[in-house]
Amino acid sequence: MAVEQDTGDGRRLRGQRRRAQIIEATLTVVRRDGATGVTHRTVAREAGITTSLTLYYFATLDDLLIAALTSVTDTYTHRIRQLIDTEADPLDGLAKLIAESAGPGRERALAERELSTLAARRPALRPVARRWRDNVAELARTQTDDPDIIEAFVALSDGLCTAILLDDHDADPDHIRAVLRKTLLRTSQ
Repeated sequence: MAVEQDTGDGRRLRGQRRRAQIIEATLTVVRRDGATGVTHRTVAREAGITTSLTLYYFATLDDLLIAALTSVTDTYTHRIRQLIDTEADPLDGLAKLIAESAGPGRERALAERELSTLAARRPALRPVARRWRDNVAELARTQTDDPDIIEAFVALSDGLCTAILLDDHDADPDHIRAVLRKTLLRTSQ
């Protein structure tokens, strides 16, 4: 695999930083105004750049939304992959990850949920929106190979995330883990 070389003047690195800046501005707009508030103009204003720059890096609104959702789902994908590969109890790790939606991870979880919901109306977002579900299903496969149980586990995980975002109090990872575990046990009988 060839490694992309910088031209020596830092253009590629500046371009990567500008893309990241635009993506973060998009997520800020989503958190503040919802996904429907995202336009090239609102993102440019949030990023403190010209609208033409957002259009240079993201030609369409779908390109911009996909990049923002990808940013969030890549973080979740990495975290869940770590749980699958290194955790003795991946359910414990998933419970903690879900519980973060009530605390330090709330803003990113809210943006992910908002953009994933938008995917119901914008088919271009659907493959990226499915990553959370696909990763949770992969984690569930470490516990069972029953497709119905895996589907129930994924639906429960989604529902727990949504419920946490709607509540105004901290989430208890021990309770979440117990609910996840009971669901695996009940549906496998």
